[in-house]
Amino acid sequence: MDDLDTLGLADLAIRYRNGSLDPLAVAAWCSDNHARKGGALGAYKSWNGENLQQQAKLATDAFRLGYDLGSMQGIPYSAKDLYGVPGLATFAGSPTALPAEWERAGPVVSHLLQQLAPVSGKTHAVEFAYGGLGTNPHWATPKNPWCGSEHRVPGGSSSGAGVSLIEGSALLALGTDTAGSVRVPASMTGTVGLKVSHGRWSLDGIVPLCPSLDTPGLLTRTVADAVWAFEAMDLAPVPRTTSMRGLKIGVPQQFFWDDCDTGITERAREALVELEKAGARLVGLEIAHAQEAFGYFREGGLTPPELYAFLQRDLPAWMNTLDANVHRRLHTGKSTPAWEYLQRRDRFQAIGRIAAGALQSVDIIAMPSVAISPPSIDALVPEGEYPRLNMKALRNTCIANLLGLCSMTVPVGLDSAGMPTGLLLMAGPGLDARMLGCALAMESVLGTSLQRLGKAPLG
Repeated sequence: MDDLDTLGLADLAIRYRNGSLDPLAVAAWCSDNHARKGGALGAYKSWNGENLQQQAKLATDAFRLGYDLGSMQGIPYSAKDLYGVPGLATFAGSPTALPAEWERAGPVVSHLLQQLAPVSGKTHAVEFAYGGLGTNPHWATPKNPWCGSEHRVPGGSSSGAGVSLIEGSALLALGTDTAGSVRVPASMTGTVGLKVSHGRWSLDGIVPLCPSLDTPGLLTRTVADAVWAFEAMDLAPVPRTTSMRGLKIGVPQQFFWDDCDTGITERAREALVELEKAGARLVGLEIAHAQEAFGYFREGGLTPPELYAFLQRDLPAWMNTLDANVHRRLHTGKSTPAWEYLQRRDRFQAIGRIAAGALQSVDIIAMPSVAISPPSIDALVPEGEYPRLNMKALRNTCIANLLGLCSMTVPVGLDSAGMPTGLLLMAGPGLDARMLGCALAMESVLGTSLQRLGKAPLG
């Protein structure tokens, strides 16, 4: 079973269908990985071990009887603890389980259930998804698998998602992304993270943070796996090509490259040079008003009023036990007047229209995914360090959410601290499939995470 470390979802699906491998064996492999590594890494809020085997048996039996219910049949996935999954309590990172109605599966999870994809469990999240570093004082913070000497953060708010992939207990991870909560943990754990266009996939059955910006998302081990999962859950086919000829990549020089930790800009620029040598054309392209949009985000953006309204209406008792970091961000923005909230929302939309127009001249734009190396838990203790590093972690990724763009991150190397760093891609709203096609071609040049970064010390 060692080849499951490198076997892509497409090849796995082929083996299922030709009978050379079955979902029960893969589920057993995932369970064994979790038994050996789960205690050290702490990816899961709820491990679904017994049900994982039962669901894998259903998928195996269906194949043997000639039933093929979809591309994800028999492929284990983890779900962020914001998704409703029948039989698994939803905590949304809080200390108390949410009412049972939040166990109901929405369209994203239902689509996987209908295809008989076994769920390995619910992965940890920042409380109510309000944070980019991945910390959670209620349930502990998953450990970044790329550092064995100290506890470094895994990125958030989908903090256990990337860790579950590196652990080998899931082959797909469901996350959510409001300002970078899929792409930050993907970049920090050396995995691929996809944020689909806002509104493309339903938010029903997912605990909200800021519905104006929330999107479901996927984390995978490779771009090819992201393409497989995306096509299994979406009607749009992804164009396949391994040629970089004719691919036009916009490269902003302002804002996104500023004040990055050592090794981050270097890895991103090295990757862009490799793509250019392979035939891609790099052109300068700035995102107008990115600094302005980020300024509004620093002041709270749209999130505090929307999260405060949700909690006050649906979960008022949960306000009393909020993580201090979540409480601070929420309550500094709860007094935002309605006129200011509406003004920010309208301005984001206006800047987004300008950005979408500019992006029509290129296939994608590219820049560093996250400006900081994953900090240690201890580095967040001094007064002011958590808010400073949290905001810096989300700086680049939040722009796609604020402006309504689709976006993803692909791993490109290790920074000077030996931690993963990614290349952030963005494209216009609705151009998710084209962006994935560009990323697939890029992976043929740059290689997969395992090929480019090697194996995580704790993976």
